[in-house]
Amino acid sequence: MRIGIDYGRERTELDVPDGALAVVQRAPEAAPLTDPVTAVRQALEAPFHWPALRQALTPDDHVAILLDEALPHLGALLTPLLEHLAGARVMPEAVTLLCPPPASRQDWVQDLPELFEDVRIEVHDPTERRGLAYLATTKQGRRLYLNRTAVDADQLVIFTRRGYDPALGYSGAETALFPALSDQATRTEFFDRPLKQSAAGERTGAQHEATEAAWLLGAPFLLQVIEGAGDSFAHVLGGSLEASAEGCRLLDARWRLTVEQPADLVLAALGGDPARHDFATLSRALANAARVVQPGGRIVLLTQATPALGDAGQQVFEAVEPSDIARQLQLQPDPKLFPALEWANAVEKAKVYLLSGLSEETSEELFVTPLEKAEQAQRLIGLARSCLVLPDAHKTLPGIGRKS
Repeated sequence: MRIGIDYGRERTELDVPDGALAVVQRAPEAAPLTDPVTAVRQALEAPFHWPALRQALTPDDHVAILLDEALPHLGALLTPLLEHLAGARVMPEAVTLLCPPPASRQDWVQDLPELFEDVRIEVHDPTERRGLAYLATTKQGRRLYLNRTAVDADQLVIFTRRGYDPALGYSGAETALFPALSDQATRTEFFDRPLKQSAAGERTGAQHEATEAAWLLGAPFLLQVIEGAGDSFAHVLGGSLEASAEGCRLLDARWRLTVEQPADLVLAALGGDPARHDFATLSRALANAARVVQPGGRIVLLTQATPALGDAGQQVFEAVEPSDIARQLQLQPDPKLFPALEWANAVEKAKVYLLSGLSEETSEELFVTPLEKAEQAQRLIGLARSCLVLPDAHKTLPGIGRKS
């Protein structure tokens, strides 16, 4: 069987022997949005079971917009939201664009119209006590300290992708607020949980705490983006906290899949703009592939990215053995190093082959075998009794299950 798989801006075609291609159970894919900017406008004007956002605003309001800087085409998508606020007569200088750590270079700011040059930009610093405000005490007795700008805002808008997260279950929406915008101790506590084998794609205790924190803050407005293949979008959903569950449902319909049994070979790829694929993105793709590969099997990861290693990648690069990484993180949990743990777990479970822009020497120090071209995966497919293909593996949540 001839299969095509996109990686970066490229596409390769490979032959999989009859009967070797794993049968995947998943919902039919929704067609990608042809006009995501218009979809944002519609989500603001006709949210999920909720009135238009502008009806909740007054000209004197201060609005904080919590942004997901990894959203593709962020400047273009943000513009209709700022225009919506302007239509409610909220002045640009009364709007703060709030970014969770670590901040990007914020190149997307250049894509905003000149009309909005007076909007403020703030990067949350969980170590800066003056930037935190006490909100309330939760039912579990936790004293909530959150970003002061978010707490003081008359209206908070959370504009994020929905995805899967080993620490939080689902990422985005209310979990972009808590624990992401809390103090450093709280962030470390929650991001330490994957060391205890939390499951992605399930509503966890963290998710419930995040929902409670959002209610205590005054029920923010959610703008949830469900990504499609590559850099495309499948859905944009607006609404109150009640829309969060609908966002998770749409995410699962697009990106959750089931196979009957682990595969000997998992062929994983990262489609879309390779500049968006950092070391953490590659680590997430490997972690997802490792969920459905046989122990001792093979994973082939195809990407055009040449990611900077950063702190997490450097942790892997400097390790003598992959198992050293888990031990180090158990002693000194650090949220920004979690991709190193995902990478280490994957290379311990399976032999990993990597096509990327990284040098051969760097790849080998990361405990993977470098490939020079995508066609080299053909030989590995020929050696496998079963093969599973995961396009956009960094977004996909695969699992093992029986036919329904």
